[in-house]
Amino acid sequence: MLLETIQLGEPVEHRGIVVTPLFPRRNPVAAYLTLDEALVAGLRVTETSRSGSVPELAVENRLEADVLLYDGEELVGAKQNRILNVTVLVGAKSTLPIPVSCVEEGRWAWRTERFQAALHISHTELRRRKAERLQAAPLARGAAQADVWDEVRSKAARMGVTSETGANADTYRHFSRDIRVLERAFPADDGQCGAVLSLGDRHCLDAVSRPGAFARLWPKLRSGYLLDALELLDRDPATTAGVERFVAAVNGALMAREPSAGRGEDLRLRGTGVVGGGLELDGELLQVSAFTSDGGARSGRIARPSRRHA
Repeated sequence: MLLETIQLGEPVEHRGIVVTPLFPRRNPVAAYLTLDEALVAGLRVTETSRSGSVPELAVENRLEADVLLYDGEELVGAKQNRILNVTVLVGAKSTLPIPVSCVEEGRWAWRTERFQAALHISHTELRRRKAERLQAAPLARGAAQADVWDEVRSKAARMGVTSETGANADTYRHFSRDIRVLERAFPADDGQCGAVLSLGDRHCLDAVSRPGAFARLWPKLRSGYLLDALELLDRDPATTAGVERFVAAVNGALMAREPSAGRGEDLRLRGTGVVGGGLELDGELLQVSAFTSDGGARSGRIARPSRRHA
């Protein structure tokens, strides 16, 4: 399935981080805006009510275009920061609830009426753990919350970050300079529609159907990639053969479909050493994210701060 729609480009390696670009094999059909584009144009993301509901937010799309909300995208403000549990395509001129998880455990108080988009998409380990938990019931409200909170806490502890509200965004702020230094090595290519991050034997794949959408998502995805990479700098880099084996495993994974939270069908992927999800609309793969699962060997944890490089 996957290899019918995308192809691998030449990998880029820097300090043990390997990013392999993905390019489309087909012209995209479905049109949509990204979250950042839509928020500027008037999309509203709010709490479901004045009292709010931790595992759910409300999206009001008054625009004439569909909007793609990406798995792991972080929304900041309102009563507490949240992340998207799955990718959702919000139809034009529609309002719907979306499933989310909290990534700010210590706050339940109003800051803003509407949510804004963070400058990052959740780091890959958080998204992997969420995907593992949501395999059986991807739209179940609150099903992944305990795992998400555990990873947010663990990530902050491993990286020596304290946050008054337990906000995942504070870890990104703390390491923003380190991320900016690394991101210079990984610009997007023209026509790119996805990427594979490889940290040793751990991999993460992200792709969308439209290169223009990927160009807007890439800075946010890259921030999440590099936050994880900071824990594993200067290790032996992944081999091209290792990346190709991972992509082949994703391609051969079993795929389950069910109605999504918005338009199209939610996809759940499970194969030998891989787990993931995505979104399909009228037979077109709009988005896919896949991760090395716990069945694969784990790389080491973060080096102490004195051994970090920037």
